[in-house]
Amino acid sequence: MLSYCVRNVLSRRQCTLNAAPALQLSRRHCSASSGGDLDQVGALLQLCADRHYVSPGQTNTERFQCGASCVYGPLGTELRRNLLEQWWHSVTRSTAQVFGINTLSSSQDTATGGPLRMVKSDCLQHIMDQRELSREQLVQEVQALIQRSPSPRTNFLQGALEQFVPSLELVNRKLPFGLAESGLCFQPSDGDGCPTEVTQTSLVWFCSPRTSSHWLDHWARQRLKWWRKFALSPSDFSCSDVPVEELEGAASRGVRIVYSFPWGPEPLETLWSRGQTELLQTHKGVRSKLQCRDSRKSVAHVVSVTGNMDRGVMAFLSNSLQQVKNEDNKQKLQRRKVLKLHPVLAPVKVALDIGRGATMELRQVCEGLLQELMEAKISAWPGYLETMPTSMEQLNAKYDEMGVLFTVVISENTLESGLLQVRSRDTTVRETKHISEIKNFLSRYISATDI
Repeated sequence: MLSYCVRNVLSRRQCTLNAAPALQLSRRHCSASSGGDLDQVGALLQLCADRHYVSPGQTNTERFQCGASCVYGPLGTELRRNLLEQWWHSVTRSTAQVFGINTLSSSQDTATGGPLRMVKSDCLQHIMDQRELSREQLVQEVQALIQRSPSPRTNFLQGALEQFVPSLELVNRKLPFGLAESGLCFQPSDGDGCPTEVTQTSLVWFCSPRTSSHWLDHWARQRLKWWRKFALSPSDFSCSDVPVEELEGAASRGVRIVYSFPWGPEPLETLWSRGQTELLQTHKGVRSKLQCRDSRKSVAHVVSVTGNMDRGVMAFLSNSLQQVKNEDNKQKLQRRKVLKLHPVLAPVKVALDIGRGATMELRQVCEGLLQELMEAKISAWPGYLETMPTSMEQLNAKYDEMGVLFTVVISENTLESGLLQVRSRDTTVRETKHISEIKNFLSRYISATDI
């Protein structure tokens, strides 16, 4: 059954005010873009479409600039999965007191529902078909339908606040601790447009009132360090305090982790020092259950960290794209595009191809090596299945644009001696290695970069 996701008209004014700073930031940068920036963004989007990071229909430069969501291709989906996995490890392994939770994607509670509602299309059509209703009655019926309809989540904060009391019991009422979650959320769009899906991450950190400022600074440093860890140009990632006039709700202070796109900075993660107001509102009448075990029996303060991983994916794609000069065999100066994604983020670690020799035997060797790499959880691209004749130069150019770390070429020499050629994406250097060394070589290389 179809349903529409609509704005809650009663909350429209509040929704627009809350979303205004980020939307104004995006619009400001969109309008300030130069022609050169547009060309750069267009070239990036075209490469992402050609190499299956985004859907071929998602090459609208304006949509990308203004932070609109996109449809991922196979490599983009894998890149996002790798990024989310690294985010999860970074927050849950940074301290023993961060726990993962999984909340509902929609809420039937009209009191805590957000600015969006999911309305069944047949119910809406039924109301519209009642011709005997006056305009005022029609508006009342639609309003009542909206109020009865579930609200899709726009963030993970409310779910974490609701999980606070049982989690406090889990940690024997000792602070600090955090609750982490990631998944899809709906974001209200500018004006009356349709809401968009965003891959969001959330860490809600509960701490004592006297240490909340310290923890906000701590997490801001940790998050900036994490983003820069995977960057080819770390200086493109920065952090800054949120201006007082842009503070959200009950927040007393905010920090944004920002990436400098070609058209200007856009926020990747936002941190808020929220105090205890929202926690008290969520658990009305149970203040005693909110008190932690310290001499003051205080109620925890909340520090929230919210990230947009779709924008994070685009930040790393933009940050990693390089145009490198090199000379071909005829000594002609050429430029090659290389997507130098960090090894732990790269969707494909190694491509397997065949050189000259008995095709059937070489494919059998490739299949055996592919299976070995898959068992070691090293993503490999089966280039040996390609039926169109392609030169090694063309293959290397393709794999560089895909961000593949290494290209392995298995030839007749491999059948005789077990030796094969390994080409590095970043250095273009070719090395000869024994086939038995490949799995351990790749594992050590990736592990060494994941520090």
